[in-house]
Amino acid sequence: MKKGIIFSGMRPTGRLHLGHLSVLENWVKLQEEYQCYYGIVDWHALTTGFEDTAQLRENVREMALDWLSTGIDPETSAVFIQSHVKEHGELFLLLGMITPLSWLERVPTYKEQINQFGQAGKDISTYGFLGYPVLMAADILVYQATTVPVGEDQLPHLELTREIARRFNYMYQTDVMTEPQAILPKVKLLPGIDNRKMSKSYGNDISLNASTDEIKEKVAQMVTDPARIRKTDLGHPEVCTVHTYHTFYNEQEVPDICEQCTTGKIGCVACKKQLALKLDQFIAPIREKRAELAARPGLVEQILEDGAKKAREKASYTLHLVREAMRV
Repeated sequence: MKKGIIFSGMRPTGRLHLGHLSVLENWVKLQEEYQCYYGIVDWHALTTGFEDTAQLRENVREMALDWLSTGIDPETSAVFIQSHVKEHGELFLLLGMITPLSWLERVPTYKEQINQFGQAGKDISTYGFLGYPVLMAADILVYQATTVPVGEDQLPHLELTREIARRFNYMYQTDVMTEPQAILPKVKLLPGIDNRKMSKSYGNDISLNASTDEIKEKVAQMVTDPARIRKTDLGHPEVCTVHTYHTFYNEQEVPDICEQCTTGKIGCVACKKQLALKLDQFIAPIREKRAELAARPGLVEQILEDGAKKAREKASYTLHLVREAMRV
């Protein structure tokens, strides 16, 4: 027996990096306990990237490959593209009819991102961007999801989804809408190689299918203890990005590495070589599975279409109930 229903998704922005891996690993665990719907939310990508969609379809495929290569199981979970399940759009439209404008304007990230993009010379003062929390609510409610894995920064959006569900049920005297509960995964944040937030736009990321040479190159660029000039200088692992990565991917050897670093017995170059080896060993299975999937013509497309069919079965039933409640 499954505990409930989960929906979660990601905007397709190209190949994923190690910073995304903890989220995907959590998804893999959840699919053993819940009925999961995992959507590549391409319509959401349009809310801020509407002016340039040249790479959107390729980004969708790259994301699907990353998901599948890290253990998302299309036999267990519905893996699909948001725009291939039109019920997302229909429910978005219908919920938009009952959602007060003031609710959307108070979303914490709305004005923040308007200003952020404005400073970068990009205008996102569009209906689509204002309304994207309603689309997010539709994504969740169309599957009557009981649980949504989110980070703390997404809790306001989930609460808005719950408010919209309550308003709909009250207005139409029904229980069609399920109020989803949040599940906050214990996810450790992996910094970029320069110790900032890992981001492809910063160029400080390591992709999930990085080659051996790329891994060596990226690790060689990692920020280390600035106080260490010579190998024999005493190190301070707590300020070293290489040490942080060791705690993620070489945990068993961390005590020994720390002892050698703090006593000046190992230099940063040798420490980086150890990390590069461990990272390559970790990424190799993902890289190999991804290459295997990518080499089979039409496989990813078929998986996504099969996933969309699974998703439509649940979504179409929910929309039937919604139409009956609204008498449309």
